[in-house]
Amino acid sequence: MLASLPYWLFQMARHGKYRKGFAERLGRLPSRLQLPEQQEPVIWVHAVSVGEVLAVAGLVEELRRRFPQHRIFVSTTTDTGQALARQRFGEANVFYFPMDFAFAIRPYLRVLRPQLVVIAETEFWPNFMRLAHNSGARIAVVNARISDRSWPSYRRFRGLLRRLLVNVDLFLAQTPDDAARLRDIGANPERVRVVGNLKFDIPAPAPPAIVESVRKSIAATDAGPVLVCGSTVEGEEPLLLKAFENLLVQHPRAVMVLAPRHPERFAGVAALLGQMSIRFWRRSLWNGEPLTGGVFLVDTIGELAALYGLADVAFVGGSLVPHGGHNIIEPAQHGVAIVVGNHTANFRDIVSLFQSRDALRVAGPAELPLVLLELLANDTERRALGQRAAETMRSQIGATARTAGELQELMALS
Repeated sequence: MLASLPYWLFQMARHGKYRKGFAERLGRLPSRLQLPEQQEPVIWVHAVSVGEVLAVAGLVEELRRRFPQHRIFVSTTTDTGQALARQRFGEANVFYFPMDFAFAIRPYLRVLRPQLVVIAETEFWPNFMRLAHNSGARIAVVNARISDRSWPSYRRFRGLLRRLLVNVDLFLAQTPDDAARLRDIGANPERVRVVGNLKFDIPAPAPPAIVESVRKSIAATDAGPVLVCGSTVEGEEPLLLKAFENLLVQHPRAVMVLAPRHPERFAGVAALLGQMSIRFWRRSLWNGEPLTGGVFLVDTIGELAALYGLADVAFVGGSLVPHGGHNIIEPAQHGVAIVVGNHTANFRDIVSLFQSRDALRVAGPAELPLVLLELLANDTERRALGQRAAETMRSQIGATARTAGELQELMALS
């Protein structure tokens, strides 16, 4: 932590990251928390960012139903995750996860006294897990996965990890491959189960007003087709915009809805659009002007999932460059045709499942323009591709109930 301090200070200064809730991260409980009564049992759920908060939202509701006498608190690491968690679970139940120092962790354990700590995915913090275990809490890692990118590092340090993972009472893995990797790096085989991916159970969000406004604008001017490019990362926008320029030759009234992944990049992407002389509208400044033959730049947070419903074709970013890809579940929920690049290691199992059912297309930068044009030229195949994506989604539902059942059994052993 000390060696990397300059990096964290730079992130705070340049992007404002980690500045919010800094006192909470250092162990100061916020006054907004409604602290438990002396004998009131507690479950502590930790979800790093927006994706994890969405994944555990259904689980939190299920735990509230199964454990009505328990208070459930949720911690997050990122600001966007914190905002969503407060909206979903109430400010009185949500706080920033403390830094992995004993002095920052102990105040929370001392006041909350959790019977169960639920950690989403693979947030292996040594001090936190050791201190939580020593406090008497049961620890469960849910929706657990070991990505291809993390796998070599975990294997390299499996000797140290084995000593850490002994503190965990239950691992609920997304897939058999994830379970095998957990066992290989030191998880007790008897504590590892496969229950599926919680993200398949995330319901499609209620559309915000902007979705209907955009839909009406597109319909009023007979604009389209609509290409929604979501969660794009640095290096992808130039490739996507070049493909869009090709698309405009055959479809001059086409619309691209472009949603960069990180808010700090909104201004840079707007500048890029200006440099490329592509007509565009910023979502934050848009007043209902006709959208046709240009790019609708989504420079807001929390609206992309619903905007996928407008797409004729959806491209999910982080996959045209070696970034590992992002989740394809949101467009699949809307039954739209999905295209990804060939860098999808972070979601290898989901992408492989959809590929096995011919429910998405994979295209590198060179093939992308042609793949988009082919899908837009063939209405029957495009719609069938989207329908297969929706059917694949429905076939995977149920991980939330299975996870809650496993946690209930674990609590019964306390």
